[in-house]
Amino acid sequence: MQKYNVAVVGATGMVGRKFLEVLTERNLPVENYYLFASARSAGSTIEFMGKPHTVIELSEKNIVDKKIDIALFSAGGDVSRAFAPIFADHGALVIDNSNAWRREKDVPLVVPECNADDILWHRNIIANPNCSTIQAVVALKPLHEAFKIKRVVYTTFQAVSGAGVKGFNDLKGGICGEKPQKFPYPIFGNCLPHIDVFLDNGYTREEDKMIFETKKILGDQSLKITATCVRVPVYYGHSESINVEFEKPCDEKDVRKVLSSATGVVVMDDPENNVYPMPIIAENKDEVFVGRIRKDDTVPYGVNLWVVADNIRKGAATNAVQIAEYAIKMGAVKDQRN
Repeated sequence: MQKYNVAVVGATGMVGRKFLEVLTERNLPVENYYLFASARSAGSTIEFMGKPHTVIELSEKNIVDKKIDIALFSAGGDVSRAFAPIFADHGALVIDNSNAWRREKDVPLVVPECNADDILWHRNIIANPNCSTIQAVVALKPLHEAFKIKRVVYTTFQAVSGAGVKGFNDLKGGICGEKPQKFPYPIFGNCLPHIDVFLDNGYTREEDKMIFETKKILGDQSLKITATCVRVPVYYGHSESINVEFEKPCDEKDVRKVLSSATGVVVMDDPENNVYPMPIIAENKDEVFVGRIRKDDTVPYGVNLWVVADNIRKGAATNAVQIAEYAIKMGAVKDQRN
């Protein structure tokens, strides 16, 4: 069996460590792993795959001699813009978790359950979408195929881990009355309708990401989409209220049937028995959970959905590793040793 050399860039961060966890579970055909991080973390040791791995400083001279086939990036946009092209120029397939490449026309933006075929036209860089977008489109793609989506209204309730370690610590410290270091206001006992920076049109960049990325992944620029994104005092797991209007006739039963057979979706929809998705159910799981499926009587063909997923697993690490798995199966990874 052919095996590959895989780099994890940003291996010491929150998503980087989740990369390592998912890679341990999914058993890719890998010959060597190389764990990269900043100079501050270089030389430290991470126990991974049953043995210690020394963290390598991310620098061009430490990249070129490794013959890396796949590089999983989660080190921020600036690092990705600087170093992803170096990996790519040396033949590696870069799968990047930042927002650096998502809007580039020649860079696929991939959620394997939705548009795995886009992997085939990569130019050595594939973008991993925003965490809030990933879980939404896993639910929306099969519905779009069945009933043709006309309009989407997103309202998200996003966990603090989506803001990294500092966001996580703001909630943890806020319980003890500490002042926030990441957010402009306390998050404990509070909700912030403010994720990323505000744009000139009044939307935040997070909201703009969801609108743009949904259209790109679903391959339909005609979709009408609006979004409001809110940070809530939850550690892990984004929740989303999604209102969908369709062009073709359907009701909640039709929607439930489609979602029940959709790849990567778990339907939890029995409100009479208090069965519905929650972040504590989705935590550390790879599936997207959907419930509260009900008809929207204000439009001819519309439904409301409640969609929940672990933003660090499926919303970041697992989706990236799934892209690598698909790329290997599709023959879209170059073997640097030949």
